[in-house]
Amino acid sequence: MNSVGAPLGAIPPTSIPEAPRSLWTDAWSTLRQNRAAMAAAVILGALVLLVLVGPSLSDHRYDKPNWNEIAVPPSLTGDHLFGTDSLGRDLFTRTLMGGRLSLLVGVVSTLVSMLIGIAWGATAGFLGGRADRLMMRIVDILYALPFMFLVILLMVLFGRNILLIFVAIGACNWLDMARIVRGQTLGLKQREFIEAARVSGVKPGRIILRHIVPNLLGVVVIYVTLTIPQVILVESFLSFLGLGVQEPQTSWGVMVSDGAMDMENAPWMLVFPAAFLAVTLFCFNYLGDGLRDALDPRDRSRR
Repeated sequence: MNSVGAPLGAIPPTSIPEAPRSLWTDAWSTLRQNRAAMAAAVILGALVLLVLVGPSLSDHRYDKPNWNEIAVPPSLTGDHLFGTDSLGRDLFTRTLMGGRLSLLVGVVSTLVSMLIGIAWGATAGFLGGRADRLMMRIVDILYALPFMFLVILLMVLFGRNILLIFVAIGACNWLDMARIVRGQTLGLKQREFIEAARVSGVKPGRIILRHIVPNLLGVVVIYVTLTIPQVILVESFLSFLGLGVQEPQTSWGVMVSDGAMDMENAPWMLVFPAAFLAVTLFCFNYLGDGLRDALDPRDRSRR
């Protein structure tokens, strides 16, 4: 035995190297340190839960008028927490139901634009050459057309129903995603694993689906969180013009439009849906900023 009690010839303990963390694990660790993004995620989660569950717990229907309770002010002790609108309908229930539709439009339309943009941008960037130039010139031509005009034109030509709103906004909102994905693809296709797949005889379509698209998910997630509030605003603007959601359905845009007309006599009709809309937009933007910082490869290389 030596002076410290360790047996002679014993192998000194060695430190075990820490296993490398994946991109998503590292991003989650960074995101948790962003208090603004985490607070936005918590508020947004609570808001989504309230919008999904709240109307089923209410005693009032969102579309049933009550001529005896027209424009009742909000009351914490009364039967209507947010008051009623110009037709006597409970504003609390209508605000939550409007939130369902606004969030649904934002999510579904963003998914439509995401699918079109990823497919177009990844294909153009990977093929390169004439195909890339032709596909991106088409994008440039569509960029020259006013986005809102195209949406309104589709709504006027094909009718105003909720399914068309999803498709129209999504189909006109994919250009930014296509450009972003194309730029990322141009860098990815020079990487060694893409060259190895090409040498191995893997078909271009399979390379795009199995190797290019999965490596774009970080950028796509950031773009989605920043696009959803933009789409919600577009739907709100269309509803404000009377081209969006139609009665008896409602959305935050419809409610803001109705509340603006009765703002002097019943300001609560404008305040509550506008507040829910503003909080949702702020939360998505703060969460998107946090995800951008967490998934930025330049920041990750410095950590």
